[in-house]
Amino acid sequence: MKHREPQLPENVDALLVTRPENVRYLSGFTSPEDAILLFVPGRTRLFTDARYETQAPAESAVPVEIVNTRSGYGFLSEHLAGLRAGYEADHLPCARLRRIEKDTGVTFAPTSGVVERARTVKTPAELEHVTAAARLADEGFEHLLGLIEPGVREVDLALELEFWLRRHGAEKAAFDFIVASGPRGALPHGVASEKRIQAGELVTIDFGAVVGGYHSDMTRTVAVGAVSGEMRRIFQTVLDALEAALAAAAPGVLASELDAVARRVIEKAGYGRYFVHSLGHGVGLEIHEAPFLNSRSEERLEPGMVITLEPGIYLPDRGGVRIEELALVTDSGLELLSHSPRGWLEV
Repeated sequence: MKHREPQLPENVDALLVTRPENVRYLSGFTSPEDAILLFVPGRTRLFTDARYETQAPAESAVPVEIVNTRSGYGFLSEHLAGLRAGYEADHLPCARLRRIEKDTGVTFAPTSGVVERARTVKTPAELEHVTAAARLADEGFEHLLGLIEPGVREVDLALELEFWLRRHGAEKAAFDFIVASGPRGALPHGVASEKRIQAGELVTIDFGAVVGGYHSDMTRTVAVGAVSGEMRRIFQTVLDALEAALAAAAPGVLASELDAVARRVIEKAGYGRYFVHSLGHGVGLEIHEAPFLNSRSEERLEPGMVITLEPGIYLPDRGGVRIEELALVTDSGLELLSHSPRGWLEV
């Protein structure tokens, strides 16, 4: 898969890549946790062990060298000769770095986010995988709606959804699915439990699929029978916040401002302190990756980014609501990749 080329910092000529997602991005190798990669423009190389002597050359878009890291990292020396080398300071443990420097005689400069920045803008091939994963999620949600009823355990819904996605082409679940009903809806990361869903409760379902190594991510909150009062009001508030953020999203917009757009809607309704997480994040080889849509972010949206927008309100001991869309940033705004109805829905 052709990727977007990373831009090295001015102080390095080569980058030792050890973060598995970045190794996969730059090589296409599907077992990146058992490999490292030396990124040098024009002569990048993947290093892995004898278990992958057949697999790695078949998958990798860059030359492969089979090595034995148990005997050290001296094999890197010839490839680093005369180069100023950097390493992924946010990922490589200090003990492993010291061993690499000792074995190669090279002092590595710390870098941060070099490959991750390249990954923020998706290629057409990457978008095909994300779109396929989002399509599966939509179809899985439609299937699940017919199974949500009083008495059903949250965990059974999560398992059925995961099985359905796997049976229909997903490599795996994108993460541990959240199915949080009634008071458990106040848990932003309320992974499915053995609680049985009751009539009159809201159920928040956060899930996604993986296709070709790429993730999808979507959240819907549905009502089991009639729900009124404050829970109905917070649903509308969250929906209004999401709609405002969707309308404001466009190339050049600061991620922090997009977070503020949604937050202002929720604050105006009196629920500001119950919106306890950021508005969203990028999605790709990881379920949470750059850009991050939070109040501190200095990133601006660019065409080709895939992001989530997921405002939420969580009332302790009472319940909560989150609605999340997966979207592609285009030249003029956003193109939704998730298409399941997001409005009020009773089952």
